[in-house]
Amino acid sequence: MLPYGFYKVLHILGIALTLVALGGMTVHAINGGLKGENVARRLLIGMHGTGVLFILVGGFGLLARIGFAHGSGFPFWLWVKLGLWTVFAVIAAVPYRKPESGRALLLALPVLAMAAAAMAVYKPS
Repeated sequence: MLPYGFYKVLHILGIALTLVALGGMTVHAINGGLKGENVARRLLIGMHGTGVLFILVGGFGLLARIGFAHGSGFPFWLWVKLGLWTVFAVIAAVPYRKPESGRALLLALPVLAMAAAAMAVYKPS
């Protein structure tokens, strides 16, 4: 098993990759760009997918390192985090399908990330 710090860094790297990719796609769409016109699209999609993977691997690695029992039920805070990160995983389709929602999305991304961080820090049950 890898050290706690490794999983934490991997998780944070995944968050950064995901948010940067979503921000890049959203800004391009806000400026009137179409999906096919984005020269960085493949890079952004790759960053987004890699980021989501790192979030999951790092997050579940952290759970294992803090002694979370395999097979036990997930607490409330973990369900909220899984829900929020699922939103981050599927929200990549929104900027180009609904460019008018881009400004709201740019404002919502850090708020959603903050909510996920608060769940991890405070672990409300």
